[in-house]
Amino acid sequence: MRKLAIVTTHPIQYYAPVFQLLQQRGQIAIKVFYTWGDTSVKKHDPGFGKVIDWDMPLLDGYPFEWVNNTATNPGSHHFKGIVNPDLIAQINAWQPGAVLVFGWAYHSHLKAIRYFKNKLPVYFRGDSTLLDEQTGIRSILKGILLKWIYRHIDHAFYVGTNNKAYFKKYGLKNDQLSFAPHAIDNNRFSVDRMPEALQLRQDLNINKDEILVLFAGKLEDKKSPLLLLDAFLLLNEPYVHLLFVGDGLLETVLRSEAKEHKRIHFMGFQNQSYMPVVYQACDLFCLPSKGPGETWGLAVNEAMACGKAVLVSDKCGCAINLVTNANGIIFKSEDITDLRSALKTLITDKEKLNEYGNQSKILVDTWSFVHIANAIEKIIINEPFIN
Repeated sequence: MRKLAIVTTHPIQYYAPVFQLLQQRGQIAIKVFYTWGDTSVKKHDPGFGKVIDWDMPLLDGYPFEWVNNTATNPGSHHFKGIVNPDLIAQINAWQPGAVLVFGWAYHSHLKAIRYFKNKLPVYFRGDSTLLDEQTGIRSILKGILLKWIYRHIDHAFYVGTNNKAYFKKYGLKNDQLSFAPHAIDNNRFSVDRMPEALQLRQDLNINKDEILVLFAGKLEDKKSPLLLLDAFLLLNEPYVHLLFVGDGLLETVLRSEAKEHKRIHFMGFQNQSYMPVVYQACDLFCLPSKGPGETWGLAVNEAMACGKAVLVSDKCGCAINLVTNANGIIFKSEDITDLRSALKTLITDKEKLNEYGNQSKILVDTWSFVHIANAIEKIIINEPFIN
């Protein structure tokens, strides 16, 4: 059986299920090397502004090793936050036939990519896009660096159209690219939680016939929750409510601006087991991000799996793939007039919102963990590289 070493920073709810699935299917042997170290299980997330203890089993069902991280300021938020003197030795001790690295912008990840080039097939998983590309000398220097980095990659798994364009710009060819979509646990989010969702609406004093617009995520500048709040206030429709779910640096200013408005609600951070209830309680999900760095927006997948219409800015990496005229609207980022107009269009017909939601559920069904596992297994088993 071919052995694949997987290098990633820490356990997260969007990747652990893929590792569990690969192990369960038994087509290849895997071992995951977590480079942040064992302190990453309960970590302070600067975006949420608190320690996050996910209530999903992220370490069950697959083999893994913690890698000692000697960084002075450990974390996945900067290049020098992942420093692992023993990483290469630990991987070599397991004797894999190939290495899959998630993200290169960490000291030890880049070192491993360079070390294993021409020793083992080096595979890569990342989700960067060209949506925030700038011009000038810094852009030119960045391009030179990225082309050098990706010359060390034998094959990359791209998450969607924007990510594929990024890889191709920086040197990877079509035969070096496989589609492995960004995905969430569609089955878990699509389980009927409507009794709880209706109770949540009742607790928020939202009537059955009224419309609830939902924002779920970190309350940070990149995701533009203030733009959504301002557009909602301009909309000024008495039958429409807005719910912010999440914590973050902008929470105080959001609450201050919304304090006189009874149709604007806040719930704070909600863990994964309850999020399907939150999505199913809404009629429309909005991700108004301006970036930089909104490479996808997996909350959109979650809302769609719950059968909801979506309103997404054009700076979200997922927009080009997941939002069509059959399930929602893409608006121009940072354009409050365009956002208000899109909101106005979508809230005029609740039945239409339901139809959009049904289409969302159908569309996102193939964006699954199974699809990711299939893509990885196909490359490892059927298309080995010989260096």
